[in-house]
Amino acid sequence: MPIKVQNDLPARSILESENIFLMDENRAAMQDIRPLEIAILNLMPIKEDTETQLLRALSNTPLQVDVTFLAIESHVSKNTSASHLNKFYTTYREVRNREFDGLIITGAPLEQMEFEQVTYWDELRAIMEWSKSNVTSTLHICWGAQAGLYYHYGIEKYALPEKLSGIYTQRVLDRTVPMVRGFDDTFNAPHSRYTGNRSEDIHRVPGLQILAESEEAGPFLVMAQNGKQFFVMGHPEYDRMTLDNEYRRDTGKGLDIAVPKNYYPNDDPTKRPILSWRCHANTLYTNWLNYYVYQETPYVLHK
Repeated sequence: MPIKVQNDLPARSILESENIFLMDENRAAMQDIRPLEIAILNLMPIKEDTETQLLRALSNTPLQVDVTFLAIESHVSKNTSASHLNKFYTTYREVRNREFDGLIITGAPLEQMEFEQVTYWDELRAIMEWSKSNVTSTLHICWGAQAGLYYHYGIEKYALPEKLSGIYTQRVLDRTVPMVRGFDDTFNAPHSRYTGNRSEDIHRVPGLQILAESEEAGPFLVMAQNGKQFFVMGHPEYDRMTLDNEYRRDTGKGLDIAVPKNYYPNDDPTKRPILSWRCHANTLYTNWLNYYVYQETPYVLHK
């Protein structure tokens, strides 16, 4: 997929080194097609890493994608420079009169807080409400998925006995749904969180469907309103070393954190982690863009 990004975005050089097709703004302007307008509300602390991961995940179809990165106004980032945010990000207030083909709401390391305690909860609520009328399909990731299920459907998260971290096997429940087209019966996905959602709570809500779940990690992929909304409880976009970085960060803080499960060979943190989820992660994002954004969005966005 040719992804249109600003020429000097740091993620650009990383992705080009991986032979991912990126299109600069000048070349994109010469193509007589309408690109998909995708907004990414990046709530992760180290935003450059998430930019690279998500752009990589969106790079596997022939569609042209124009990405707009959104940042929260009511929170000052401690891990990303103000110059980076000012140069590459915009705010909800600046785009609220626009429409987008797709929206991705990322995770955030806030699972142990009540939603109402999050400093930017009101702003996030406004964005999720706006998405109902101004976005063709919204993909919520990890904490973003828990926040979306809570805001839209009143589904509570619950605390886990310990941090869920590692690579877990997911089982596809309904192969007829296009979102899991091309998936194997089971597949791997990274998880990294302190809280979860119960399958029985999701099943009680009309219009919600669990498409994949794990015996150990619980629901993984939930669809609402025939694809208007998706909720992904894990982090399929993670790089090979992301869980390793998180594990070393946590142990460096003196936290009593278990070694991520099914991640290092022989559970040995001195060994290079095994990458076992990239294919299905790419398929998930490709299916979302194709079947629930491109196939459903109007040719002319009205705003």
